[in-house]
Amino acid sequence: MNIRAIYPGSFDPIHYGHLDLIQRAAGLFGALVIGVYDHGKRPSKSVVFSADERQGMIQHMLDELELPNVTVQRYSGLTVDFAREVNATVIVRGLRVFSDFEFEFRMALANYRLAPKIEAVTLLTREEHMFLSSTIVREIASLGGDVTSMVPPLVAEALYGRFGTTRPE
Repeated sequence: MNIRAIYPGSFDPIHYGHLDLIQRAAGLFGALVIGVYDHGKRPSKSVVFSADERQGMIQHMLDELELPNVTVQRYSGLTVDFAREVNATVIVRGLRVFSDFEFEFRMALANYRLAPKIEAVTLLTREEHMFLSSTIVREIASLGGDVTSMVPPLVAEALYGRFGTTRPE
């Protein structure tokens, strides 16, 4: 059975926790579409990188990982509508800590209400990535802290460039 899934998110920026989930989901599904949410139509959420920049960084990482069944594209609107648009029957999400569970549980229930035929699958984050979030990475980088163990080199350089900070020695 060739199951098509999406892994949606802001990915602002993508970090090693995201990449781990992408690699694991790529092994579980016949096709995986990374959905980069375009906040342009939702200005209440501020982002550091544009949707084009985020999509480009992810594509660069996918090229390095050589995952032929994984693609990346931008979307806006409801995630279930994006899943339908790309013919996906599964939405993949990650759980880091217990507090993520309630949010993801409510989101899955809302998505089931909107699209009962689209399943939610959650993958537990590996222990070494449990502390990671894009928010934490952005905060550390904005203050000139070392994020090189949290994000790929391309992303670290983009963060330091955006915030006008330099990579700590």
